[in-house]
Amino acid sequence: MTWDQEQLKKDARELKKLGYNQELLRGLGGFSNFAVAFSVVSILTGITQLYGYGLQHGGPSQMFWGWIVVSFFTLIVSLAMAELASAYPTAGALYHWSSFLGGRTIGWFTACFNAFGMFAILAGIDYGLAKFLIPLLHLPDTPWVINLTYAALLFSHAFLNYRGIRFVGWLNDFSAIYHVIVVAILIGALAFKGFRQPLSFLNHFNSTDGFSVSYSFMIGLLLAQWTLTGYDASAHVTEETIDPGRRAPWGIFFAVVLSIFSGLFMLMAVTLSIPDLAEFTQKGDSAFLDIFRFNLGDGFGSLVVGLCAGAMWLCGLAGMTSASRMVYAFARDKGLPFSHLLAKVDETHKTPARAIWALAIFALILAFSISIYSAVVSIATVALYISYGLPIATRLWTRLTKKHEKIGPWNLGKLSTLISVLAVGWVTFITVVFMLPPNHQAGQVMGGCVAILVLLWVFYVRKTYVGPKYQEH
Repeated sequence: MTWDQEQLKKDARELKKLGYNQELLRGLGGFSNFAVAFSVVSILTGITQLYGYGLQHGGPSQMFWGWIVVSFFTLIVSLAMAELASAYPTAGALYHWSSFLGGRTIGWFTACFNAFGMFAILAGIDYGLAKFLIPLLHLPDTPWVINLTYAALLFSHAFLNYRGIRFVGWLNDFSAIYHVIVVAILIGALAFKGFRQPLSFLNHFNSTDGFSVSYSFMIGLLLAQWTLTGYDASAHVTEETIDPGRRAPWGIFFAVVLSIFSGLFMLMAVTLSIPDLAEFTQKGDSAFLDIFRFNLGDGFGSLVVGLCAGAMWLCGLAGMTSASRMVYAFARDKGLPFSHLLAKVDETHKTPARAIWALAIFALILAFSISIYSAVVSIATVALYISYGLPIATRLWTRLTKKHEKIGPWNLGKLSTLISVLAVGWVTFITVVFMLPPNHQAGQVMGGCVAILVLLWVFYVRKTYVGPKYQEH
């Protein structure tokens, strides 16, 4: 028997202890697990899509120093999550962690926020890509063209995920390498032409939003936090990862660290290449593309930025992979309407086919129902980070009440509690900030969703929802 076969049997036994049989194909190694998270984070997606937003809400100073602030606290949150992923390596990930530590109520709410955040992140990635492709390909900037492009992108991601994890896993491996190469090309091309601003330009604060400096700086953090989101993907594919108790935590950690540094250097290179700050701030969503066209010429500049579109597509593909596994796991525990359908695994391809197609439909509806793109991004960021913070807060409560918790092979030791406290504090802060104007539509949507979830729980779900099959206390 080979080492992998022995490990596969061990992984199946560990999953069984958590209450589940091995149904999904377990074929991802450590690099593949990291690649899924790194691809979902995708600095080439987040920075590119919200660069114009960053210029309008703080400009160079906000984007540079805001990136550093957000990076520090994102690393804190990711460390706390990695520790939990090591202890409870299941496809349900975050909501299983909350359920195992705090019971079915907190687990169900965690799952709902995570699922809603994933609908929104898929919508944000693919709708943002559709809007990005319009000026890049010189297509008519009409709602019909944008919506058809968006629908086609969603379909491509759903279809490939439906066909099987092996090919998608290979594409995610390729995506990680592709992201690194494209970032190097972007920075190298701008550096070769010569930066147009001195390094001190990064301390220049610029805002056209009409708010105070401190307020603009806070809401401008959305660019960095939206970009540094989605690293929970490593946890969602743990049932398809070999030796997940060790590999998934490292996948989360390395995805965040590499994204932080490569994103910072990319932001610096692009910002220092701005020829006229006032002019390019007014360009809005096309600012990123126009900076490259101005510095590299229309043809070569468009070609270089076109590489970012490929990264966005790969990001959407990995996002669909991660989200569908979470929806599958939640449906497996009968936590969703039509759970008996969504929990079905396709016998031929061994993928959660119905969960995949349902996700595509809901993401399509969400993007069509919200008029402000930054509000979609805010919803995705807030909902996901609430789902990140709930299991971390639940673990803190477990420790405070001296209840049992499982410690995985990858853990933070004595620093664990401090890291968790800081993580919960940061999640609370950004939850408030990213629902303030100009993204108040996100606050309205989130408020409505919370009210609906509470009513559902009180009058229906609490009577029918059992939760994960095994709860370890």
